Parts: sequence; C-alpha cells; structure tokens
Amino acid sequence: MNARLILVLACMWVPGACKPKEVITPSVGKIWKAALVKENGTVVFQAGNTGNARPGYEQFRLDLTRTEEVVYTDLDGRRLTGAWSFSTDNRRLILENLSPPPSASVGNVEFYLSSPPTNTTLMLKRTNESRKTGNTVNEYELVPE
Repeated sequence: MNARLILVLACMWVPGACKPKEVITPSVGKIWKAALVKENGTVVFQAGNTGNARPGYEQFRLDLTRTEEVVYTDLDGRRLTGAWSFSTDNRRLILENLSPPPSASVGNVEFYLSSPPTNTTLMLKRTNESRKTGNTVNEYELVPE
C-alpha cells in the first residue's frame, strides 16, 4: 500500500485523526512594558540602563487587560486606543482602529510574535517599519508592569 492510501484509511477509521490542530490563543491580558528594544537589530533601550540611545521607551506600554480593547503608549508618550486581536494562526498581534491613528497608517499596527508568549515575556517584532523611529523595524522584549 502506498502512503496516501494508508492516510486516507486512517482518517476514515479514526474519527478526528485528520482534523486540524486547534489553535490556542495565548493569554496576554496584562499591561506590558519594554525591557529591551532593538531598532534594525541594534539595542536602543534596556530597562535600568541610564545610557539608552532611546530613553523614551521607558514610557512604552501595551495594555491588553481589557478583552479586545488596547491602550498603546509609544516611546513618545502618545496614548492610542483601539482594538486588539491575534491573527487566526496566533502568529501576529494586531492593533486596529487606533485613535488617534499612528502616522502614515489607517490606524493599524501589527507585530509578529517572535516566540510564544509566557506569563513573564512577550516578544514582538513590527511587521513594517516605524516612521517614528526613522523607518526602522523594531523588536520588543516586553515584561509585565
């Protein structure tokens, strides 16, 4: 028997054997702050370091405590509010309908999840460049506030 036939038979005999794996949404309902930030791969902020190239990241906050509602405070202290969700594959964190809208956007900011979230770390990477930081692609290691 060939492998394809065996797979078809297995799916017929074992109910649920060929169902797609259920995607579990990570629990991130916290206020997150920056512990480490890289711009184009260069560390520009590390919590507790007095010589940071971008000390403004000290005020960076990502408040995901409310279901689907986000308060996003960027390095300049500007507070944006909107909705948050994960992509269907749980690989991106999507902030949408942000008000006031970030520069040169329709009110959306997206991040890749660099690794699965834990209770102590949320690792994100912007899916596009940030105009606010000179068109750099930023990576964030966030920790609970």
